Amino acid sequence: MEIIILGPGCAKCNKTEKLIQQVVKENKVDATVEKVTDMMKIASYGVFGTPSVIIDKEVKCTGKVPKIDDIKAWLGI
Repeated sequence: MEIIILGPGCAKCNKTEKLIQQVVKENKVDATVEKVTDMMKIASYGVFGTPSVIIDKEVKCTGKVPKIDDIKAWLGI
């Protein structure tokens, strides 16, 4: 599973990354987590708000910090 977090490094983006890393670690999910901070690369994904979460090339969330229950649902937990 590939998880990409898009965000320039703001508080909401950092919190999103922390929550996703926590859920992946606690549930032993086999996933790679990448954080993209470059604005040109973020724009290439076609999202207009950050933080954004992309899992296996599908945009799951944009413009807000996701809830832990939502992250678990996306990961099939």
